[in-house]
Amino acid sequence: MTAPLVLNPALDPVALAKAFARNGRLHIPGILPDAQAAAVGAVLAGDAPWTRAVQIGGRALDTTIEAWDGMPAEHRAVLDTATREAARSGFLYQFDAWRLSDEVEAGKRRGGFCAPVEAVYDLINSPPYLAFIRTLTGEPDAVYCDAMATRYRPGDFLTTHTDAAEGKHRLFAFVLNFTPVWRPDWGGLLIFPGADGHIDEGYVPTFNALNIFRVPAPHTVTQVASFASAPRLSITGWIRSARDA
Repeated sequence: MTAPLVLNPALDPVALAKAFARNGRLHIPGILPDAQAAAVGAVLAGDAPWTRAVQIGGRALDTTIEAWDGMPAEHRAVLDTATREAARSGFLYQFDAWRLSDEVEAGKRRGGFCAPVEAVYDLINSPPYLAFIRTLTGEPDAVYCDAMATRYRPGDFLTTHTDAAEGKHRLFAFVLNFTPVWRPDWGGLLIFPGADGHIDEGYVPTFNALNIFRVPAPHTVTQVASFASAPRLSITGWIRSARDA
């Protein structure tokens, strides 16, 4: 049985709260003990149960990795053209996903090799973690976290959006990063555009770091470069005042 995950005991949410309050967002390195972070990262870098998640034409679609990677060249060319055109002005994404909360809450834990990632769901919904979040953000209504593992391969992206969604009870968005090595020129950066069109702030997907920010907030994940030597691995989701109705 996988041991329960714990927060890095060296983290002080009271001290971090001052930094979070300045802009409503924060990058927190060393969120887990090193060995536990390495175990989660090993699952995401290995044979995890990925599906392909894309949104185009206002429709969210999931398909198997095999179907996506085996798509005939002529079909891929048509899809790539449509994606490029739609991404110029609309909300689109493409990446690999493991819908962790959906599986766990449906009683479909995989266990075994996948157990360290499933333990992340347990951690982020544990009383100590939620207390940490409430102290960090000053938000007493943070009571539930959902989670989805993501893998961004070369060409993958998430265009600018705010995460606002009526009835979803979203207070904050978060990204737990598990990419062992990353360079800024590989793309895959979480960036926050400013009102003047420049970038207010951006985070490299640093291993074992938590990125958290208040919702709504415009943000994007820049396209992963063709020369990136590894995928961008993370567990992401929202901290909510309640589960979906």
